[in-house]
Amino acid sequence: MVEYSYELKVPRNRVAVIIGKEGSIKKEIEESTKTKLNIDSKEGDVFVSGEDALGLYTAKEIIKAIGRGFNPNIAKLLLKPDYLFEVVDLSEFVKSKDAMLRLKGRVIGREGKSRRLIEELTECNISVFGKTISIIGLPESAANARQAVESLLRGSTHANVYKWLEKRRRDLKRRAVMEM
Repeated sequence: MVEYSYELKVPRNRVAVIIGKEGSIKKEIEESTKTKLNIDSKEGDVFVSGEDALGLYTAKEIIKAIGRGFNPNIAKLLLKPDYLFEVVDLSEFVKSKDAMLRLKGRVIGREGKSRRLIEELTECNISVFGKTISIIGLPESAANARQAVESLLRGSTHANVYKWLEKRRRDLKRRAVMEM
């Protein structure tokens, strides 16, 4: 059997989270994806190897999600076949640090209200970390969350974004009822 491998860079302050208490998270990822993780905690390098390409891809996505600020328990949602991980790069929208901070503030909102509302209306999880905003959720929900985040980053008002999300949510629920 052919062995595949990936090398990932994660922020050094997130390496301990990937390893977990006494290696528990690392072990869980290895067992659930049938992969082997070698972690260089000084450099922030994570080497993922294994024979199962799907397991390897899943492990890579989980590690990237933890590296982008997600709690390992939320990142483990990616073990479910329908869940996906998306990253919105803030540097595609602005260049200066001040503008980036302002945009992160728009997405997070006062006391986290905006982020929480987007999470509730899309049933996704959102992490704002460094120069990125990451999303974990079901495909259609994640696409809606991404659209909402990008609308806020482009300057749409919060009220319009929430209205759009509520409409999308109603449409999704209506479609789910019709399919029954």
